[in-house]
Amino acid sequence: MTSRTTRLFLLGLLVFASAQAFAQSAPPAPLPAWEQLTPQQREALIAPLRDRWNREPDERPRMLERAQRWHAMSPEQREQARHGMKRFEGMNPEQRRQARALYGRMKELTPEQRIELRDQWKKMTSEQRDAWMKENAPRRRPQREER
Repeated sequence: MTSRTTRLFLLGLLVFASAQAFAQSAPPAPLPAWEQLTPQQREALIAPLRDRWNREPDERPRMLERAQRWHAMSPEQREQARHGMKRFEGMNPEQRRQARALYGRMKELTPEQRIELRDQWKKMTSEQRDAWMKENAPRRRPQREER
């Protein structure tokens, strides 16, 4: 019985000590600004983009347009875009399909019409949404290779 108590005590002490060590570990140091990166670090960041640029010549105009649009955005607009990308990544395939259709349609609307469509969408049943999707389905782009 004593050895069991001793083992439990030592196990508890070990758990406590490791929890303390984990809690006290320093947060990782922030990475430097672009200008302070080494050439190797810069290359590691740029290489995937260069590879995609060379691998997908048909996508080059779209890639360049996106980069120019990103550069023209305010910091608030960039944060909003990042938030939207994170939301999109968390969606299932059906939700993504609906989001693409809504986005494609909303680009054509005035701000007032967007609010109206959003309010209508929230009130629709799944059957009504399916019907709306059939009427407003975005054109399908060819599938790209998985990266």
